Amino acid sequence: MTDPRHTFELRGHEEAENVFRTALASGRLHHAWLISGPAGIGKATLAFRLARLLLNGEDPASPAGRRITAATHGDLLEISRAVDEKKGRLRGEITAADVRPVQSFLHHTATEGGWRVVIVDGAEFLNRFAANALLKILEEPPPRAILLLTTASPGKLLPTIRSRCRALALSPVSDHDMRAILPDVPEDVLVRAHGSPGRALFLAQDRDGAIAGFVAEILAGKALTAEMLPLIDRIARETEGFALLCDLLGEGLAERARSAARRGDLLLADSSARQCSELDTLKRQTDGFNLDKAQAIRQAVERAAGM
Repeated sequence: MTDPRHTFELRGHEEAENVFRTALASGRLHHAWLISGPAGIGKATLAFRLARLLLNGEDPASPAGRRITAATHGDLLEISRAVDEKKGRLRGEITAADVRPVQSFLHHTATEGGWRVVIVDGAEFLNRFAANALLKILEEPPPRAILLLTTASPGKLLPTIRSRCRALALSPVSDHDMRAILPDVPEDVLVRAHGSPGRALFLAQDRDGAIAGFVAEILAGKALTAEMLPLIDRIARETEGFALLCDLLGEGLAERARSAARRGDLLLADSSARQCSELDTLKRQTDGFNLDKAQAIRQAVERAAGM
């Protein structure tokens, strides 16, 4: 997915953008906005687009536009999960140390005499200490300062944080816009992405459909066999193989739970929901402790099969 700093076209979220523009034009712009929506739908891209609007950087060739792209604009601060250098991937949380620079940033005079903008990308990853630190800032915001929070799970945020933000919920991108954004992605992948360009690109990494086919077999009740082991090893070696399998398997189990609940089969609904929760725990533990992915996949398959 293109870095949100380098994305200048945002399709499908014009309504949300217009809500912000209207508030800005009215002179009654709220000091904090919570941009929510599924992963990959374009939340961070919208946040940077709104930052460009406030900082006169909508033209990518302008001085302000170039500074925003290069992450050198003195009035824009981005807070997100840091990279764990030892593991080579994003950390599991945003810490108080990550949030600490916000306080000093907002209490300095704007370098260009206008707005100061803070983007907190992935606010659901704020740990308890970071969330409380951010809450103090939201309770006493300085003038001419805007905080843009993005989240795929608003329910995981402190209620007091949510209550101090104006909600800006993003709707799924239309089929027409999805095709325009991703013309080279197969139609069946676009359909499974449910209006999320980022998810479509994520799913498209299963180039030959092997992972999707494997998950379909497991959900259909096929038990783990020795013949599956070479494919499991291949999935484990692929960069996003384990994440893809967990995503597709989790989505299938969640849909099974919903379907069972609609039919009144509460036993199957509860069982599928429990399996989905166990899969999420398994993924977090595997990623967090850098465990063997092939072994984790076998465990996921066994749990999905109820073994």
